Formats: sequence, C-alpha cells, structure tokens
Amino acid sequence: MTTWSSTEADDIRKAAARTKAASRLLAKCPTSLKNAALLAMAERLEKAVSFLVTENKRDLTAGMEKGLSRPLLSRLSLMPKGIEQMAVGLREVAALPDPIGEIIHLHRRPNGMQVGQMRVPIGVIGIIYESRPNVTADVAGLCIKSGNGVVLRGGSEAIHSNRAIAHLLREAAEGAGLPPDCITLIQTTDRQAIFELLKLEASLDLIIPRGGSDLIQTVVAHSRIPVMKHDKGLCHTFVDDAADLTKAEAICLNAKVQRPETCNAMETLLVHQAIAESFLPGMIKRYEEAGVEIRGCPETIRIVGGHAKMTPAAEEDWTTEYLDLILSIKVIPDIDAAIEHISRHGSQHSDAIVTQNHDHAMRFLNEVDAAAVFVNASTRLNDGYEFGLGAEIGISTSRIHARGPMGLEALTCHKYIVLGTGQLRG
Repeated sequence: MTTWSSTEADDIRKAAARTKAASRLLAKCPTSLKNAALLAMAERLEKAVSFLVTENKRDLTAGMEKGLSRPLLSRLSLMPKGIEQMAVGLREVAALPDPIGEIIHLHRRPNGMQVGQMRVPIGVIGIIYESRPNVTADVAGLCIKSGNGVVLRGGSEAIHSNRAIAHLLREAAEGAGLPPDCITLIQTTDRQAIFELLKLEASLDLIIPRGGSDLIQTVVAHSRIPVMKHDKGLCHTFVDDAADLTKAEAICLNAKVQRPETCNAMETLLVHQAIAESFLPGMIKRYEEAGVEIRGCPETIRIVGGHAKMTPAAEEDWTTEYLDLILSIKVIPDIDAAIEHISRHGSQHSDAIVTQNHDHAMRFLNEVDAAAVFVNASTRLNDGYEFGLGAEIGISTSRIHARGPMGLEALTCHKYIVLGTGQLRG
C-alpha cells in the first residue's frame, strides 16, 4: 500500500499547470499542424505494436492475478487489432473538419453591426477513466483536433498500457511541432490522484469521467470543475406488436451479445404481449446458445420456462446495469407500458423500438427521453464512430452543453464576435 504525499500532489498540480500553458499554444495552432500531429501519432502506434502488446500483457497478467472479472479483462485487452483501430480513429479525426474558428449565427443588427458566435476550445479537459486503454488515444486525438489540452488519469489496472500509449503520443505530437504537455498522463496509480485533480479548477476546465457508476458518482460529488457524464447505461429494446420478428431477433441479439460489457449494450428486453408467444421461444434459444443468462418476468417464464433455463426477475433487475451476458425480459401490454417502464427504470442513455408501425415509431422517438433513441436498430450503435463523429470522448446523458456521443464540436464552446463600423451605444 502506498502513502499519498504532498510531493505527489504538487507534481499533479504542476503537470496540470503545464498542460494549461500548452493548451494556450495549441489553441493557436493551424489545422494543418494539428492534422500532421494526429497522422504522426497514428503511425507511431502502428510501428510500436509489439511494444504495446507486451505492456498490455503486463496489465492483463496482473488483472488475472487480482481476479478481475471477464468483462473487465475484455475491456482491458489491447490486441493488434485494437491498436490498429486506435490508429484508424486518429486518422479519421484528422480527416474531420476542424470546428475551431467556425463562425455561426452571424447576423446584422439594425445599426449595421454584425453579431455572431465563434467556436473556440474549452481549454483543458480532464479525463478520468477505467480499464479501456484505447481511451488514451481516442481522447487525446479529439482534444488535439479541437485545440484542447488533456490530462488523463486512467485506472491502475491499465497503467502499463496507458503509460506506453501516452508516451508514444507525446513523442509523436512533439515531433510534429505541438507542445508535448498538451497531452499529460497522471503516472501514479494512487486513488488520491483523482481527488487532487478535481480541485484544480485553475488548470482544468472540464472533467469527463468514463467508467462505472461508483467512479462517476465519486467524481460528481467531489469535483470543483464542471462535469460531463453518464451515470450508467441501462438500455432497453422494445419489440412492438408490429415488429418484423426476423429483424427483431437480429437487433436484440446484437444489442445484448456483440459487446455486453459496454454502456450501450441492452440490459432489458421489453416484448409486446401480442407477439410474445411467437417471438420469445426462438429469441431465448438464441440467447442461450450465446451464453446469456435470462431473468424473466412471470409471463416470460410461463411462455418458455419449460424449455429454457431462466431465473425469475426480481425488482432490482429492472434497474441493474449488468455489463455482462445477463438480460432481463419483460412482457408488457402495449407501447404505453414500454414508454412508462423506460421512463421509470431507464438511465436516459440508449433505447430502441423495433416496429413497422410509423405512428408507434414516432411516439417512441418523441416520448422516450434518452441521449439516443433508435427505431429498428441496435442500441450498440450509439457511438461516435457509428454516428460519423470519429472517435468519441464519451457519451453524455447530461442536459447542458452536449448530449449523446461527444465528438469534436462537443469539445468546443462559443464566444460572441461583433463586427462593427464604428457603432456606439446611445
């Protein structure tokens, strides 16, 4: 066990201050320089695949020795394909339009002056995250393109992977001409580092936590800095009585099974009672073949209980984010019940309806309150890449500034600009 020292706290304060100074230089960099740095960062990662895999294996080995769960180990794993995806993400961000300097809502006032808004960087973004080492590259790329410095504090379980990635990114950014301190990784694994970061309102302008609900609640409770977050991803899919059942099976399987440990994976399946008898037996068979544990309502158990292994759903199942191959299923009478269930139990993250009924689809879009609402598509698609934003810095369920996948524009704010010809106030 380590003992937190005033020296470590001072090191964090100084590192954040250096990033603040670097962010002012980065904000003035032309798009061409930022793009060159991003491409250099992608190339540097690709040339260091062996090194990165070796460092990641150190984390995986330590994680297995500590008894980390299968979903956590899956999020922690960084194989060559994952490294290539990080490089692809950096190149995609380089190819996106630069939002900085864009002028919007420019209009002329009766006195002849023009008033508009210009997109500018937020400043320094603090990212506190768990497990996934690819986040290090994704958020660094987005912050650089949007002119923001970034301070990264990854989880202790990924420390070797994060250190290796951050070192390569800083090296490439500096080689391309950017200030190296625009990317800072907090090196200590001591949890106290999080609380130290959350005090640094003079150096950090926004905190984005990415991880479990305990981490996010801790950050919100202790931060002196504005926080963008989602509490949890309790996502639903409702199979309507007007659904194409073949399409519904494929969507529902993907939403739960494709990557169950992610925040946009489905946790509760709602099925209209009119099609439950024809839909659920085949659907649950496919789930069981995929290794999914089913927790069913009494009607679900009545319909397929004799042909499938399932646990009766308890009340807490409707509010549990499993992040694993576990699924709650409830048979409901109509779309009103579906919307009401989602309103009561959902986390306002990602919810979907499968239906061929246009009126039902429009009602679901209008009445379900979530960061992303889907018609005839998997909730797993709530993602910056899938939405054409490039890499995302996180998915926000907040209602201020940004909601949903946060890409480049979400990492900017506005300042008013006024173009006059000598106007005075009378």
